[in-house]
Formats: sequence, C-alpha cells, structure tokens
Amino acid sequence: MLQKLLFWLALPAMVACTRPVVPGAADGSSSSSTYFPAAGTAWQRQSPAAAGFDGSRLAEAVAFAQTQETTQMTPDFSTQEEIFGKLLGPMPTSRAATNGLVLRHGYIVAEWGDTERADPTYSVAKSVLSTLLGIALDRGLIQDIHDPVAQYVHDGGYDSAHNRLITWEHHARQTSEWEGELWGKNADFVGPAAFGKGERKPRTLQAPGTYYEYNDVRINRLALSLLRLWQKPLPVVFKQEIMDPIGASTSWQWVPYPNAVATVNGQAMPSVSGGTRWGGGLRISARDEARFGYLLLRQGRWGSRQIVSSDWVRQATARGPVGPDYGYLWWLNTEKKSWPDAPATSYAALGAGSNTIWVDPEHDLVVVWRWHNGSPNELIKRVLGALNP
Repeated sequence: MLQKLLFWLALPAMVACTRPVVPGAADGSSSSSTYFPAAGTAWQRQSPAAAGFDGSRLAEAVAFAQTQETTQMTPDFSTQEEIFGKLLGPMPTSRAATNGLVLRHGYIVAEWGDTERADPTYSVAKSVLSTLLGIALDRGLIQDIHDPVAQYVHDGGYDSAHNRLITWEHHARQTSEWEGELWGKNADFVGPAAFGKGERKPRTLQAPGTYYEYNDVRINRLALSLLRLWQKPLPVVFKQEIMDPIGASTSWQWVPYPNAVATVNGQAMPSVSGGTRWGGGLRISARDEARFGYLLLRQGRWGSRQIVSSDWVRQATARGPVGPDYGYLWWLNTEKKSWPDAPATSYAALGAGSNTIWVDPEHDLVVVWRWHNGSPNELIKRVLGALNP
C-alpha cells in the first residue's frame, strides 16, 4: 500500500512534464487583447501609471503591506497544535515573510517579498475544492449540485438517515452538518487536545442545509467524496485540469495526512484536506495563487480554454441563504462587511495566517497577500485609493 501511495503522490510532478501549456491567446467571449501570462517566471509587468495607478500611492500601499507580518503563525509553525489541535500530517519548519502581488488586467503592477516560495495556504484550499467541484459539474460527473452525495458515493459515509440528505451544495456552503469521524477527527469538534483553540462545544445537529458551521472535518469529507467521484487523487486532478493549463509552476504540493488513504477501484489513493489545520494541506506560492485568482477573474477562462464554466464562477460567488456572506467555499462582500472599502462584487479565498487571494471584477484586480496581520481591507483600501479616477 505504501508503494502505491508514493506513486500517487509523485504522479502530479510526472504529469507536469507531459501536459501541454495552453497558448496565451483569447478567443470567442474574451477579447483578443486580454493578457494571459505564459508559463514560467517571465510574467509581464506594467508600470503603475500604465495600469491606471498613482505610483507613489501604490508604493505606499506596498510599504504598508510589508510592515504587517502575521503574529498568528510563528515562522517555524511551533504554535500549530496550540492553535488547531493534534496534528495528523507534517508541517514545514519555516515559511516566507509577508509577501504578495497586485495584478491589474493580468499584469503585475506591484510585488513584494518572496512570491515564489511554496508555503502552506490553509483554507485557501477550500476555494480550490470549490473549483474542482465546478469542473465535475461541467463534465457531467454530477448532474445537479442539489443532488444528494449518497447518489454518487457509496462508502458508508452517507448511509445514515441524517447524512443521506446531504447534497453537494450543502458541502460547498458549509451547511452539510455531516456527522461522523474522518481520519481520526470527529465532526463534533469536541476537546481542546484534538482541536486546540478551535474547539467547539457539543450541540444538537440541525437538518442539512439549515445551519452554517466552518468545519474542516466536513470539508475533508467533501474532498474524500470528490476523490471517489474523480477516481483519482485530487492533486492529479488539480494539476491536469487547472494548474497545467494556467501555466503554474511545479513547486506546489498538496500534502495528505499519512492516514488519509482511500481504496478506489482497488488502488490505495491519498485523500487531501481542505486546509492545513492538522498539518499537510496545500503548499503553494503567491505567484501560483495569483494565477488561480486571475482564472476566476476571467470567469474561468484561460486563453482559448474555458477551464471552469462562467456559470459556475457566478454561482460560486453568489451568497447562500444560510450563514455569513459566503458562496461555494468563497468569502463574499455582498453586504460590504468583509471589506467595507471594496466593491460588493469582490470576493476572496481566505486562509489562516493570513493568506488571501482577493478578486475584484469591477476594477479588474487580483491581490494576493500572504502571512499578514489583520484584515485584508487595510491593504485593499490603499490599493483602490491608488487608482486614478
């Protein structure tokens, strides 16, 4: 089993050498003048003035960002278990300092820190899972997001009367209320040893779809269900369906817990997590995150290829009926509470640390900001304030 697991972990790097890179030209619904960065590090830049910014004010925004190093995560991750509870997977021994990029119209107009280092990105991985779910719907692997997961997944995880009512949409909105244990963690989030400062007290489960709770066990259950749906490890799917086509680097890793292994079609395959709460998780550079954010800004299109449908992007970034300003594993600004100085149409992938991919369709902007303290709004308002009227 160990040999098979190591094979699946190595496969993303192998397929990276064989997948073609999509040309950086647009067609059809996208203007031929739309810029898409080619693969590699030769990402075109624009001067702030050419991109519509006041250069000195944008420089002040970057200078501010550079002073906001996170105090939540120590550089050696030594407080990980204190914050999140007993680890299931490995953690690196160091990380980069605060870093990031500002893109306008796809061009880099500002960049600071080490943006090429692949670091844990925590719950930004949830927005990646959302996109893999969208591609599964586009491909017809799921007929309707409102279908019960039990129609597609038959591993015992949805057999109970409660769990069999859970739909794919419930998982994507964090309203599934899935009950059970997965990889040694219980969805009830009981006990500080297991969950650190993220401990939650026991409560009565609600009907699926009626109660929002940010819960990594349930998201990890979604990831396992997607593995069974795709019938191959999600890092392989991510590589083939998203990262290769958008020209991302090969430095990223999606590290599973050692005990998170499922048998699919007779083969042992790793099941990844939707965060880094208990170790492992998606490790990725700020530059690769910027490409992912730019894919969403371009409504799922990269050059001549529609990677995920624009309909999915619209659905994923629309507020649900229950819980906070939240879409399908994307944080929204519909109510102008997340980032008061940003447009209501903006949205973000967010992870502890803090790790941020903020997308602003109104101003054709993507801002990636890693390992910072406090609210992304403090940088966002400075970047928007630097735009020339």
